[in-house]
Amino acid sequence: MAPTLFPMESKSSKTDSVRATGAPPACKHLAEKKTMTNPTTVIEVYPDTTEVNDYYLWSIFNFVYLNFCCLGFIALAYSLKVRDKKLLNDLNGAVEDAKTARLFNITSSALAASCIILVFIFLRYPLTDY
Repeated sequence: MAPTLFPMESKSSKTDSVRATGAPPACKHLAEKKTMTNPTTVIEVYPDTTEVNDYYLWSIFNFVYLNFCCLGFIALAYSLKVRDKKLLNDLNGAVEDAKTARLFNITSSALAASCIILVFIFLRYPLTDY
């Protein structure tokens, strides 16, 4: 007879014959353990918000130095909206506002650079010579 983990004292001969001949009762937690063969783990992955560029420094530069028709101010406002939406994990809104901020920054830089070039041209060649 195999050794048992929980030896029992015999109280009556009727119960001894049933326990000796029958299989040992399975524990409840062992039966549950057998049914859980592949436990699953859910890991929530948040999108990386560092990939969204807010063009903040470029917007500040355009606002301070090249604020052509207030386009630098508008670009700065959109850059701040991008930062706010990144904090709220609104990635789609942040990407859209980043595109708008970039557009205003490009427009402001191009128009201001063309005006500076025109000023230098007119300073070099004044209109009185023509």
